[in-house]
Amino acid sequence: MKKLHIIKAGTTYASTVQALGDFDDWIAAAVECSGLPVAVVDVHAGAPLPSPEACCGVLVSGSHAMVTDNLPWSVAIEAWIPSLIESATPFLGICYGHQLLGRALGGQVGYNPFGREIGTVLVSLTEDGLSDMLFRGVGATFHAHTIHEQSVLELPQGAVALARNPHDPVHAFRAGSCAWGVQFHPEYTVPVMKEYIAAEGEHRSGELLGQVRETPEARQVLTNFASIARLHF
Repeated sequence: MKKLHIIKAGTTYASTVQALGDFDDWIAAAVECSGLPVAVVDVHAGAPLPSPEACCGVLVSGSHAMVTDNLPWSVAIEAWIPSLIESATPFLGICYGHQLLGRALGGQVGYNPFGREIGTVLVSLTEDGLSDMLFRGVGATFHAHTIHEQSVLELPQGAVALARNPHDPVHAFRAGSCAWGVQFHPEYTVPVMKEYIAAEGEHRSGELLGQVRETPEARQVLTNFASIARLHF
């Protein structure tokens, strides 16, 4: 039986895991309404990657690692991604996964020249994003939770930018017909975003905490992706 595979590319802070869960928990909670069987693959802990034939869809989580560190488990995911593209398996990379998708297909990933982006921010869809199935039901401008230092600095050849803001011109993109990356975190909730701001010791924490709000339109991206994966079940 095919499953919706969540590729766990890291873990959050121990205190956050205890209080709120981990990356895979938040993603699973957002897609549970799809009714698809879900499997978590903790590659960060050494679990093997599934074959494309076993997947009706794949989501790659965020991580506290940096793509440019070229850690062995990360390089393995990066090398595996093209096989999913070739088999037309629906793919969604979140933050770290977004960057891995970009680099796996020939794009450039590195430190964002504007520094770290953290907190609840406004993101705008491009003209292509407005008509993309991943953003069905999402407004032209929406709030999303973010925390990242690296970004997709140059898109792979043929990829299409779907969302942006002044900090990051590639907040989302599509490669081919069924592979997407989003730099923001559609799986984050308000408590998770607040935990990250507090844990990072951000000097603007008071201001940032005051700006945290619910992000239902960003979360809709995960619901939409699950619907796409169901077509391949």
